[in-house]
Amino acid sequence: MHLPRLALLAVWAALLCACNTLPSTGFLKGDVEGQNVAPDLGNVQLVDVTEPVAQRLRAKQSAHLFSEAFGNEPAVVPRVGPGDVLEVSIWEAPPASLFGSTFDVRGATTPTRMTGLPEQVISSEGQISVPFVGHLNVAGRSLPQIETEIADRLKGRANDPQVLVRLIRNPTSSATVVGEVANSALVPITPRGERLLDALAVVGGVRQPVNKVTIQMTRGDTVQSLPLDSIIRDPKQNVPLHPGDVITAMFQPLSFTALGATGKNEEVNFETQGITLAQALARTGGLLDSQSDAQGIYIFRFEPIDALEWPRQPVATTKDGRVPVIYRLDMKNPASYFVAQDFPMSNKDLLYVSDAPAAQMQKFLNLLFTVIYPIYAVKNL
Repeated sequence: MHLPRLALLAVWAALLCACNTLPSTGFLKGDVEGQNVAPDLGNVQLVDVTEPVAQRLRAKQSAHLFSEAFGNEPAVVPRVGPGDVLEVSIWEAPPASLFGSTFDVRGATTPTRMTGLPEQVISSEGQISVPFVGHLNVAGRSLPQIETEIADRLKGRANDPQVLVRLIRNPTSSATVVGEVANSALVPITPRGERLLDALAVVGGVRQPVNKVTIQMTRGDTVQSLPLDSIIRDPKQNVPLHPGDVITAMFQPLSFTALGATGKNEEVNFETQGITLAQALARTGGLLDSQSDAQGIYIFRFEPIDALEWPRQPVATTKDGRVPVIYRLDMKNPASYFVAQDFPMSNKDLLYVSDAPAAQMQKFLNLLFTVIYPIYAVKNL
């Protein structure tokens, strides 16, 4: 007669012991913020997502703008250098003649002698050679300066010499475009003042969708990256090119991973111009009403050490100098909805929504009912 009652007591005791081993999608809010925080989290920065934090992170992104890093001043071109190819033409009036045959110039009252010298590649020492002038240092000089010096050196030997110097090829006044483009190439920089998008157009554009391409630009020791879509949208980022610039088009589909009590747990791709935390939550299907804790929304990220003022000192860093950070958002606070629209997501972020404590209780009650109901039914029989 007392067997069913004893069985129920035994089952109840077993279930109570099993409360802490119920299945779960991950940790609860108290596991990060409570008294029993895991020792491994002692050096991890826990930062509340507030408007000042969001603005600071956005300012860090703005510091990477091409207009800030490279400016919008056009390059002073053309300046020639080793490897450039020049064509030198010399005119002189009769009777004296050092060069060539007679060439009739329209409008001239007397025949004029013109000599076109073979194309010359500027040597590694920065020199070319001109008959009756000798070796001439031209590296770093403009075409009018070279013309003037040749004409000055010919005075007294040639009769009223006139000189024209043309730049045939100028690899030293070029920008290099490589990566996910139709044709990698050297793009000459002319007095017109070519800009970044001009160079991409010359090489046939990018091979991947615009919203998935990041442009990396290198000038000297300065290296910056910016989404191509942002450059197209903001004319200020279409900066003038300088000789020696290297433009690399990179196919970089950005993504974050969603785990926990969200509508779907998966890796979610997003555009190179970036998305906000509010958009990220929407793309994961939002929070599960029956399971999620609106006060337990976390973003796991590695930040540069100068990204924020860190609350936990000393600051622990990874081997590559980054700081492990857990950003915390309380969606029960209405102001958080404004902040979520301004907080930028980063590539490889991990978005986690913890279970509500009531969800654990619901699991326990479901398990209890599943085990006890068959025993109760047997007793009644």
